[in-house]
Amino acid sequence: MPQVTVVVNSRSYTIACEPGEEDRVRQLGRSIDAKVVGFAKDAPQAGEARLLVMAALMLADELSEARETLRRTRGAGGAAAGGADEEAVATGIERLALRIETVAARLEATQL
Repeated sequence: MPQVTVVVNSRSYTIACEPGEEDRVRQLGRSIDAKVVGFAKDAPQAGEARLLVMAALMLADELSEARETLRRTRGAGGAAAGGADEEAVATGIERLALRIETVAARLEATQL
């Protein structure tokens, strides 16, 4: 089984994956790292475990939002929805941005 090294918040982690998934695992690692580094900039005193949990929560929230948008799109008639598709995605992005700001504010408040 192949192993891939991903770097998150300047720490290396060796992860096993299926053959052919190495690039995808690296890409996912970079996505997690970007979230953790962003949170670390906003709250430099936060511990690594907290940063990883925040990144996991944010990624889970993004996935949940994407699933909900897909569900609504399919319920609205799929491809025939057209403009409604774009509006639902825009609304989802706005809500996600608001959640990110709220989480960042809470994280800052806990560091004070």
